[in-house]
Amino acid sequence: MTIRVRTAHTADLTPAELDAVRGLLEAAFEGDFGDEDWDHGLGGLHVLVHDGSGLAAHGAVVMRRVGYRGRWLRAGYVENVAVRADVRRGGLGGRVMAELERAVDRAYDLGALSASDDGAGLYTSRGWERWTGQVHALSPRDGIVRLPDEEGDCYVRAALAGSLDPAHELVFDWRDGDVL
Repeated sequence: MTIRVRTAHTADLTPAELDAVRGLLEAAFEGDFGDEDWDHGLGGLHVLVHDGSGLAAHGAVVMRRVGYRGRWLRAGYVENVAVRADVRRGGLGGRVMAELERAVDRAYDLGALSASDDGAGLYTSRGWERWTGQVHALSPRDGIVRLPDEEGDCYVRAALAGSLDPAHELVFDWRDGDVL
């Protein structure tokens, strides 16, 4: 089976490619994928893996700002990682992550993502570390707001800024859907 891997910015994806990505994500997340989730993965770099049956896997990395120890760091935030059900556990998620990690490691201060229970094993096997410190978001209405529900699901990857100390909080920039 021939596998093709394509890396492209959102602006370079055709409407048909975007529709295929959205369809893959909706199927992979079994109805727990909405417009805000979709929006979070746009505006950055996408990795698309195609096989003989079409789009088999996808992931994206977008830039977010993360406050840490009085500085705002550039975070390569991984979003919308999914593999088609019939080809899961065949290494395609790792191929997507390898391309995303290359971008994170060379262009961002750190990598970050929020992992589902199903995805956590993939990320930890690739060197992502579960963040054991506090997680916050900068809300336009309420200022810095703690997100305790995100604290068990947040993973980070050391990049240009080096390793981070979980004794200090992470404050993510605000985006729709994070804080009411």
